[in-house]
Amino acid sequence: MYDLKLGDCFKLLDEIPDKSVDLILTDPPYNIAKYSTGNIDLPGRSALNNDLGDWDKKEIEPKDLLENFKRIIKPKGNIFIFTTYNQIGKWHEVFDPEFDTFQFMVWHKTNPAPKIYKNGFLNSCELIVCLWNKGHQWNFSNQKEMHNFIETPICMQPERLKSPKHPAQKPLKLLEHIIKIASNEGDTILDPFMGVGSTGIAACKLNRDFIGIEIEKEYFDAANKRFQDYKCKIKEYAMNSF
Repeated sequence: MYDLKLGDCFKLLDEIPDKSVDLILTDPPYNIAKYSTGNIDLPGRSALNNDLGDWDKKEIEPKDLLENFKRIIKPKGNIFIFTTYNQIGKWHEVFDPEFDTFQFMVWHKTNPAPKIYKNGFLNSCELIVCLWNKGHQWNFSNQKEMHNFIETPICMQPERLKSPKHPAQKPLKLLEHIIKIASNEGDTILDPFMGVGSTGIAACKLNRDFIGIEIEKEYFDAANKRFQDYKCKIKEYAMNSF
């Protein structure tokens, strides 16, 4: 089951019942558009899109999400929030006093965008804030899964949408890993910054329910189409199984 909502999550979160969500897995804007220098020309290939939309320019303040996140998460649920090195301090300051555990994971991208002119480190890592309270149980099957470090490629075609292009679309492999270790079948997953719906597709593939909120209609429509296509594939598979 999935429920997609078009609108501002800072308003729509108020509609979600208390203690109804098992896992919040989300990727808020990083507010890095202000540092953009425009598209990057690459020799022998199409330019790298380095421009983010207006949606990334609105400052996201962790304190504005705290009360609703605390209210809707179940006592044994947990929260994963993608962020950047320059924002993790904000998340820690606001959320650490309110949860028993504040940790982080590192996502290492094995194929980050190149820097042709070799003028600095590649942006090959992103951080993921991890929050939970006492009593939370994990689904680790081995010691390797207990590492707070995961390596995958960035989202590439054919998985990556051509239209609309979302610069922050995460690979399903990464999202499925988090969902597997941090929730159970039948649980409810929430992504209040849904984008093109990748968290929801990963959740549905793993038999979890999903609630997604997205403010940009272009991305919301793309997410809705992905869910419709996914439902058709499931139906076709079921018919061919008989």
